[in-house]
Amino acid sequence: MAIVDKIKKADGKNKKGGIRSFREGTVRFDIQSIIMAVLTTLTIITTIIMGLLIYNRFKISAEETSVSGAEDIIDSVVDKIDGDLLDIRQISNVANYNIVQQYDVSDQMLNKEFSLLYEINSDKIQSMALYDTSGKLIAAEPVASEKENAHVKQQDWFSNATDEIENIHFSTPHIQNLFTDGAFKYYRVVSLSRSVDINDGETPVSGVLLIDMKYSIIEEALDRINEDTNGIYYYLCNSDGELIYHPRKVEIDRGIISEDSTRIAGYEDGTYELNLNGGRANYIISSIAYTGWKVVGVVPDKIQTISINKFRYYVIITIIFLIMMLLVVNKIVSGKISRPILNLNDSVKSYEAGGKNRIYIGGSSEIRDLGYSVQKSYEQIEDLMKEIIRQQNERRKSEMDALQSQINPHFLYNTLESITWMVEAGKNKEAVFMISELAKLLRISLSKGRTIIKISDELQHSKSYMNIQMVRYKERFKIRFDVDDEINDYCIVKLVIQPILENAIYYGVGDIDIDDGEIVVTGKKINDDIFITVEDNGMGMREEVVENILKDNSKTPKHGSGVGVINVHSRIKLMFGDQYGLSVESEADEGTKVTIHIPAIPFNEENRKNLENQNIGRKDENEKK
Repeated sequence: MAIVDKIKKADGKNKKGGIRSFREGTVRFDIQSIIMAVLTTLTIITTIIMGLLIYNRFKISAEETSVSGAEDIIDSVVDKIDGDLLDIRQISNVANYNIVQQYDVSDQMLNKEFSLLYEINSDKIQSMALYDTSGKLIAAEPVASEKENAHVKQQDWFSNATDEIENIHFSTPHIQNLFTDGAFKYYRVVSLSRSVDINDGETPVSGVLLIDMKYSIIEEALDRINEDTNGIYYYLCNSDGELIYHPRKVEIDRGIISEDSTRIAGYEDGTYELNLNGGRANYIISSIAYTGWKVVGVVPDKIQTISINKFRYYVIITIIFLIMMLLVVNKIVSGKISRPILNLNDSVKSYEAGGKNRIYIGGSSEIRDLGYSVQKSYEQIEDLMKEIIRQQNERRKSEMDALQSQINPHFLYNTLESITWMVEAGKNKEAVFMISELAKLLRISLSKGRTIIKISDELQHSKSYMNIQMVRYKERFKIRFDVDDEINDYCIVKLVIQPILENAIYYGVGDIDIDDGEIVVTGKKINDDIFITVEDNGMGMREEVVENILKDNSKTPKHGSGVGVINVHSRIKLMFGDQYGLSVESEADEGTKVTIHIPAIPFNEENRKNLENQNIGRKDENEKK
């Protein structure tokens, strides 16, 4: 890093002053900390990875267990409902083949057998009835009083039986509204209906046999499995998705919740992971034989949260315990490995601090060899570093002096000749002015051998130079200084503006034939940098000259100051760093603009010495001027 960067960063930060060593300004980590950090990192990463693997395995197992348990429950429910529906079909077969087809409708035995069959199966069926194709009631149990306006032929169970006479039909759950029993109760049933042949005298006719199965049989079976399921629920629907049973049927009917049973009914038997009210859930679907009904089990993802959270706490506690235990082991191991190295390091620091302790020799053979090497070479390294610093400072000073000494003396000779001519011509007033300006110029040029001066002094030097040149050129051009007073008390390398002004005269406005030639010097501070611009409206330069003017002195004109912008550019970079220097913009017949870019470093004796001696100064920001 260039010295100017160090001065700018240090300025105003160290209230105690003085010089800090590189070691004091650098965060260091000893070998024990490094070993401990590595072992701790490996311990934590390994333990966490193992914990996550175990946790993930448990989560998958919990999901599989929940789904597997739901599948087992659904299988048992399907078997139960299959058995109940099979019982109803068997009752229907007995009623058809053993009663309806055996007895004539006028035979009293038909009613007796009907009543006996009902009594035997009254725990399963709500009622039994036999109708002819016109909808006339022939026999019924347990009551025979049919409601008025029952409209039997308009009911689905009747029309299904007469339309498809070869099949047995099961309805969805509905209120049985055919008979009156004096209690004015309403019973929810699932109706089985089928077409049968009735013996009515000598002429056989068709009729419809109705068996009303108690809906409570299905309801109780599904209620039982929906108790204490921790969020898992089961429902029953037909092949069209119409709900036969749902544990939250009332809430669905009121529109509080919804169940996409129509979509689910379209799936084949199996297990599916689908969306559920914005979340995910596993759907287990199993069909009931013959009816096409589907038992659906829903296992939401959130039901595993409780058990997974409990196991998560267990995993976290286990990880913390293992980490704490391994940290103790890591500390012991790292201490044993690093102790000899730390002892060697402490002895080196003590030696650097001026102590007379010998370098530590101990530990493993590698550490002992290292101690011997450090002890033998430390003094030599210190001497070499001092010699390198001395040589670098000498070389830097020599380079600066060499660049400084390149200033062309012809200007001085020409000025003195002009003064002599003025005296001989009796122009004493002009001669006095020239001598005064030359004195100012020489005083600032010498500056007691200093390289860094104030910007105000550099500007005064440039004004004196231009005053002399204006006399010599008989005011063939104009010069204007437009510099902010804010930058006057900042540091600048001596004699950087004058060579650029000289180039502006020789290459720009000095040789043009018009009288409106002008050179403008501006200066301002932008953030932490200062920009001084010398701009003329003279002849300008060709593009290839502009491209090489800061790179190759062999490709630039030699008349003028003899120093040129390359010299100034090199001096600024050498003093302040590679990020500073000159930039040149020019166009033939349009003029040239040269910008000096330097850091904004307040001028004081400390900063001047630091820059000239290439030392790193630090001072309180309240001392800035």
